[in-house]
Amino acid sequence: MEDILSEIVAHKRKEVVLQKERVPLTELEKQLPQTEVPFWSLKKALQLSPTGIIAEFKRRSPSKGWINQSARADEVTRAYETAGAAALSVLTDETFFGGTLADLKKASQTVHIPVMRKEFIVDAYQLFEAKLAGAGAVLLIAAAITKHECRQFTELAHQLQLEVLLELHDERETEYITPFHQLVGVNNRNLGSFVTDLQKSFRMAELLPSEAVWVSESGISDPVILKELRQAGYKGFLIGENFMKTADPGKSLRDFLREIES
Repeated sequence: MEDILSEIVAHKRKEVVLQKERVPLTELEKQLPQTEVPFWSLKKALQLSPTGIIAEFKRRSPSKGWINQSARADEVTRAYETAGAAALSVLTDETFFGGTLADLKKASQTVHIPVMRKEFIVDAYQLFEAKLAGAGAVLLIAAAITKHECRQFTELAHQLQLEVLLELHDERETEYITPFHQLVGVNNRNLGSFVTDLQKSFRMAELLPSEAVWVSESGISDPVILKELRQAGYKGFLIGENFMKTADPGKSLRDFLREIES
């Protein structure tokens, strides 16, 4: 199967170049708040939450097409918060996932829980975008960047008061982890083929730093599996498609939480 990640990253780099031409980085820097802006910490939310669910707003995926094309970011994220989500993830890639920065901005203005920008970050410019759209955290995908870029982006994110969730896909990528990565995720979905293997989180658990908060991402649809992942040491669980494919994502999350508690 074609390597979907490579295709997405190549497109993203072109996209960022065009966006920089429309709105130069110097313009974004001028828009940054001059004083510290309060934000809800993703790390603290996951440490304190009894469920640890990061509910994701996602309209489509490259492998399955449209999941919920007409979904509104403000309505769904508000429903997620009301249902009991610990935090939110908002996809902002338009070409492959049907999301926008406007979705992120609407979500961050609507809820009072941590909001993460889910994006293929390949340029520092995107971190400034995330900050200005109201995100409190960003995702860095190890497979999409070099170790040097990962360090650079992590340092800049922290300067901008953005937490970083470092996403890994295999054992080799643990080399990307530094003491500055307090949130480490394992994506159960292969971003080359989009095949999901939930055992990946269990296999990689022994390689993750004990001082970090661990997040298992993708393919989680069974409350039993979530409980097993929690026993294995995970405190965060990024779930999107399982809720978004339904007519009422908020209700689906609420029902899922009831099953966990039963």
